[in-house]
This record gives sequence, structure tokens and C-alpha cells, in this order.
Amino acid sequence: MKITSILSFGGTGAGERPSRRRRLAGMSVGLVYLCFPVLDIVTGEVTGAAALWGALGLAAYIASFLTTALSPRDYGELTPLTWCFMGVTTILAVILPFFFGGGWLTLPIYTTVVYSMALRPLPAMLGMLAMGAVVVLVGLLEEHDPASTVVLLFQVATLGVLFMSVRNTRMLVVQLHQAQEEVARLAAGEERLRIARDLHDLLGHSLSLIVLKSELAGRLAENGSARAVAEIHDIESVARQALVEVRDAVSGYRQRGLAGELDGARAALEAAGTQVTVRLAGTPLPEALDGLLGWAVREGVTNVIRHARAARCVIDVTHDGETTTLEIVDDGRGASPYGPGSGLNGLTERVEAAGGTVSAG
Repeated sequence: MKITSILSFGGTGAGERPSRRRRLAGMSVGLVYLCFPVLDIVTGEVTGAAALWGALGLAAYIASFLTTALSPRDYGELTPLTWCFMGVTTILAVILPFFFGGGWLTLPIYTTVVYSMALRPLPAMLGMLAMGAVVVLVGLLEEHDPASTVVLLFQVATLGVLFMSVRNTRMLVVQLHQAQEEVARLAAGEERLRIARDLHDLLGHSLSLIVLKSELAGRLAENGSARAVAEIHDIESVARQALVEVRDAVSGYRQRGLAGELDGARAALEAAGTQVTVRLAGTPLPEALDGLLGWAVREGVTNVIRHARAARCVIDVTHDGETTTLEIVDDGRGASPYGPGSGLNGLTERVEAAGGTVSAG
């Protein structure tokens, strides 16, 4: 009887998805221990028709083994065709050792490796036990040395457990890659949402101001006022600034300060014919809150200009070191019926992310 020692049959490091050519090369090296049944045929230990049938059976085993091992699979989700090839592999691994003796017991061991790599843990364990039973029965029928049978059983068990661990590791790597792809997808979605939200806030305010100044310039031009030229220059300036802000927002570098937004709000409201009062009280704002309130002023004032038709607007900012409050109140008629749009929804998301609340109506 010949004692065999099977090492491995291909694979790659963590994170790689091996090509079929590389897997085939690795498994071809691992199949070197099939030289024992080949030697039985070549050296004449198996002769005549038995040698022919043995060669055919061994060739069929190698073909079904490689087809099963190289088949595309999702760690246990085998195709019906792959199940058929695995069945052929199993049948040959059981029949050939009974007919040709101990030198062919490498087949059940290789089949155990296939089970461990292709099947889930419970079916793989059952297959491992079945191949172990084949080793024991052939050993009893051939009256092998018990120590040799124990060594073969040890190989079935250790290689089965080893390759089950390899399979689990590859599953974890695949799951990690899937998680990374999902994180990247969510990050891309969040970035698209940020850009859409920023563009809405930026363009809504700037375009409202451009519309107002255009209407004012048109009226002044009809009356022959020299102020029309100044208003047209303001429109050009606002449009250029809006373009710069859009580019900055898309790039993610734009820093929105409260002071700058208050200046812009004052200019926009005055162009709309609304009297503006700005009140600031308390300590200087932290940088994060300064930018957040800048967004809130932009969105609130844009809504006042679009919907309120107000004669007077008050912007009140207070900060006592712990609590910060921004209140924008006007005497206009408001939108009817009222419903928060994408601008207020985006502002609410920003404020809630910072631990604050938004109320509007």
C-alpha cells in the first residue's frame, strides 16, 4: 500500500480573484499525487482490460474534478451542471479504489478537498465522513496496515478542515469587497446629494436676485434712468459670483460664512423692496456654526423673496456659547398652501446632522 500526502491545489492571496488559468496551473501541481494510480497502470500492476478501464476511469475523474473545481460558483450556490460533475467525481472516487486498491485512495482525499472548497460546512463535513468511510472500507478489504489507514483518515480530516478554513477566508474577502463597494456606492450617492443640495441653495438665491435686478433694470430703462446701467452691472456681477460659487461647491472647497451671507441677503432683500433689519448678539460663532447659519440665511431669505412679498424682514442671530438661534421673520403673506421644498428639506438635514432643529411656516 502507498501512503500519500496531498498539499494544496492552487489559489491566490487575500483579495485576489484568480483567473482560471492560474487556478488550473495550481491544481495541476496539486494533482501530482495521482501519479500513484498512474504508476499502477504503467508498471503493470494493473493489466489487460482492467488497465484500460482504470485509465479511462482516472481520465474521467481528472476531467470531472477539474471541471468542478474551475466552475463558477458563489461558495455553495452550484449550478446544476456543476452538481452533475461533482456527482461523477464522487462516484469515481468511491468505485475506483474498490476495484484497483490502495494506490487509488488519493481520489477520495482529492474529493474531500473539492467538497471543502465548493460546499457549505455541513454538506462538506458529510462528504468528508463519506470519503473517510471509503478509506476505511478499502483498507479493510485490502487488509492494509491499520497505521496506514489511520494516516489516510488523518489526511482526509486535516485537509477537509484546512480547505474549509480557506473557503471561509475567501468568503470573508468577498464579503469585504462587497462591503467596500457598498460603502463607495453610498459615498458617491451622498456626494451627489450634497452637490444637488448645494446647487439648489446656491442657484436659488443667485437666480432670484438676478430676476429681481433684471426687473428693476427693465423698469429703470423704461423710465430712462441712469441707474439701469448700474443694475445691469450688478446682474453681471451676481451671475459671475454664482458661477464661482457653483464651481466651488462642486469641488467641495466653498466656505460659506455668515457675514458674507448676511451682506448678500441684505442686498437681495433691498433689491426686492424689502426693508431689512439684522441683529447679532452674543459671542463669535464657531466655524462650523458660522457656515451652517450662512446656509440657513441663504435659504430663508430666498424663500422670503420668492414667496412672502414682504415689506419688512428681520434677521436675528444669538449665540451664548451653548445655544445658537437664527430667526428670520417677515411681514409677508407667505406661501399658500405651505409645504417645505427641497431647499428647506436640505437645510433640515444639515441642521439635524449638527444636532439642531429647524422650524418653518
